[in-house]
Amino acid sequence: MELSLDLARQVLAAQPFSVLLGTRLAAFTAGSVALELDVRDELLQQNGFLHGGVLGYAADNALTFAGGSVLGPAVLTGGFSINYLRPARGRALRAEASVVHASRRQAVCRCDLTMLDGDADAALCAVAQGTIVSTSRSAG
Repeated sequence: MELSLDLARQVLAAQPFSVLLGTRLAAFTAGSVALELDVRDELLQQNGFLHGGVLGYAADNALTFAGGSVLGPAVLTGGFSINYLRPARGRALRAEASVVHASRRQAVCRCDLTMLDGDADAALCAVAQGTIVSTSRSAG
């Protein structure tokens, strides 16, 4: 099945948690994806930074969309790790993920999580890597 930006946006819109957070699919091509979400007070931790759980969600979802762009829409996260580099502060979060290696059954992907604050200001705040697995019967 050929995945398109429109189909990927439909998949994102079918995720109640993503809708709750207001996540947008900014870019989607074979092997890469960019998700964005606006920062609001409900997503901050006690020190005023974007909560690490929101960063983890964005990494997980971006990794899965990137893997799905080459494996097809029937995928799940097999596992991922995230490294927090600096406190996440800004007006929006951008999660850019790409496929590092893919086989018929799984894809290894990486993700950069960047906080945006104005037109030119961006700060890398976390990086993640994960394995995305196909749940399609034809894949394995």
